[in-house]
Amino acid sequence: MNMKAVIVEDSRLARNELKELIKKHPQIELVGEAENVDDGYKLIQETNPDLLFLDINMPEKDGFELLEMLDDVPITIFTTAFDEYAIKSFEYNALDYLLKPINAKRFAQAIEKAETKLEDKNEPASNTQERLTGNSQIFIKDGEKCWLVKIGDISHFEIVGNYTRVFFEGESPMLYKSLNQVEEKLPEKYFFRANRQQIINTNFITNVVPWFNGKLKITMTNGDEVEVSRRQSYLFKDKMSL
Repeated sequence: MNMKAVIVEDSRLARNELKELIKKHPQIELVGEAENVDDGYKLIQETNPDLLFLDINMPEKDGFELLEMLDDVPITIFTTAFDEYAIKSFEYNALDYLLKPINAKRFAQAIEKAETKLEDKNEPASNTQERLTGNSQIFIKDGEKCWLVKIGDISHFEIVGNYTRVFFEGESPMLYKSLNQVEEKLPEKYFFRANRQQIINTNFITNVVPWFNGKLKITMTNGDEVEVSRRQSYLFKDKMSL
């Protein structure tokens, strides 16, 4: 997939290094570069790029201020020499955060994520609510801790009052949305509503056994047991059948 890209970076040396990395990815067309936020804003308005390589620390205005100026924000990869802005960058829905000097392998991984995100963005939605994909990432902040989690790595969701607990890789932070709101965005290919309280990722099921009154009991990879309601048990059997 071809992608139009723009670099906004005040260092000429850093711009040249990025251009050398970009040359190794022929699917990327570099349509312009700018050395400050105001010129970057004009360039983005003129070229409407798919991908933005953005420095954070620049004279007068920083990279975050540029994103706040834009109505339509391109897929953004931050490039910076400082790691203290990582958490803040994901609050701006950045795709990735690359530390200078940029490693060629990390750069290639970021480009692969950008391609996936652009493909997802260009796919026509099957309904009015666009769903995430297994490769989509979500930013979760619970108290002082933050995570950037791939949807496919989440094993299940569970109602806690008006909010939702998320389970992945031994973590279980709170997502401040209702389970119904979460369900609307999840890819149906992987996730299944087991009952009124829980949604499970079928890739994380280790065991299924018959339970009382036509129900099923599912064991997840982390050992949690989920009871599938009678109605949903019929749907589950249909979903998982050949």
